[in-house]
Amino acid sequence: MNKFLGYIFTPVFYFFFLLTLVVFQPIQWICYRLFGYKAHKVSVDYLNFFLTYSHIFLGSSTTFINEQHLPAGQPIIFIANHQSMYDIPGMIWFLKKHHVKFISKIELTKGIPSISFNLKYGGGANINRKDSKQAVSEIIKLGRRMKENNWSALIFAEGTRAKDGQIKPFQVGGIATLLKVVPNALIVPIAIENSWKTVRYGTYPLSFGEKLRWTVLTPIPTEGKNAEELTGLAESAIRKALKQEKTV
Repeated sequence: MNKFLGYIFTPVFYFFFLLTLVVFQPIQWICYRLFGYKAHKVSVDYLNFFLTYSHIFLGSSTTFINEQHLPAGQPIIFIANHQSMYDIPGMIWFLKKHHVKFISKIELTKGIPSISFNLKYGGGANINRKDSKQAVSEIIKLGRRMKENNWSALIFAEGTRAKDGQIKPFQVGGIATLLKVVPNALIVPIAIENSWKTVRYGTYPLSFGEKLRWTVLTPIPTEGKNAEELTGLAESAIRKALKQEKTV
């Protein structure tokens, strides 16, 4: 039934999703060029509000659970599993007070309405995966911006999407680089559920009636722990929340 209804409602979802991207492209441009970062950020927040709730056209629900009392004036490194591109809008909207920035492929900075503009000018790190020096340099620059502005970053530590929802081993590289620049950053895991089900049949049809959920987990104290240990603890916390045991 999810697939059958997906054939009917996927075009409706795509229409509103793409319309939102097109409408917010000039809004972002005006906000950034005329009013600067703060206005641009507000435009990006509301862009992602509409992207997040466009899932109602697929009959899907979006639930964000955050029972943690996270400080607003301290850099945070959010570490999450990654299931689909639909993971991202909810993160930006629901965590908007933390000024969350992403580490993204440089290829995404061109050709996508609204998204490419935000990646270029929003303050994140756009990396070339074929150029390790450039990638490390961009992440270091992001760390400096986090430190100067009390921004946060979100890292999908698997390095790629888990298309079947099964968590892949977390990679420590980007986390270690950020911690060298922002050693006082708080580490906060986020468990993402069911986003992969939306695209289980590919880009068409999208699955109808899924329950997308983001859960902010207990922050991990960094004192006395290195990047490898912190990454492992974040992976374990997410696996526990999603009831996925690590296979050897």
